[in-house]
Amino acid sequence: QVAQFHEDGYLIIPGLFNEEEMEVMGKIAHADAELDKQALDRHDKEGNTTRISLKNSLSDDIYSAVSRCRRIVDSMEQLLGDEVYHYHHKMTMKEPFVGGAWEWHQDYGYWYNNGCLYPDMASVMIAVDRANKENGCLQVLRGSHKLGRMEHGVVADQTGADMSRVDEAMKILDLVYVEMEPGTACFFHSNTLHRSDANYSPHSRWTLICCYN
Repeated sequence: QVAQFHEDGYLIIPGLFNEEEMEVMGKIAHADAELDKQALDRHDKEGNTTRISLKNSLSDDIYSAVSRCRRIVDSMEQLLGDEVYHYHHKMTMKEPFVGGAWEWHQDYGYWYNNGCLYPDMASVMIAVDRANKENGCLQVLRGSHKLGRMEHGVVADQTGADMSRVDEAMKILDLVYVEMEPGTACFFHSNTLHRSDANYSPHSRWTLICCYN
């Protein structure tokens, strides 16, 4: 699995959290007034809106507990080959019919500007709701982390990769739709190109993303 992560730039682990754990998180998150209050709107180039609630610090809530748990942290240390620290975690909330797309980008495309010298960073996306093509699941370009960091600019309210280079990468790399059941996790390298479509389905697509350096 470690070799696969380094080859593909991502690794999908079904059932990292069980159905009961994700049901609890979903109920808490959907009823969390503070999470809702702190959420920011991010528009895609079509004008659709995705909401995101991000925290740089850890507290005593369920999201921080997941960010700290050994299933995540020990796995991340195996994949990156060293001790890791929590960079931030965020809940992304694509609501039915209106949830926007995320444009093509690399996380290190903008983390680089935050003073991170090396791209020895990765994220893990945990499906709180079922994620599929219909409701705008994660998409990755397999092996794109080997391209190195691309230039990024502003796309609507988001940071997007240089599309001239993304278009060339798409000619030679496989596009993978990361469909996940609740509790499935996808670990991906900070230079892996990824995006997602808008959610025009009647089903929400919430994911918790924990990021490490």
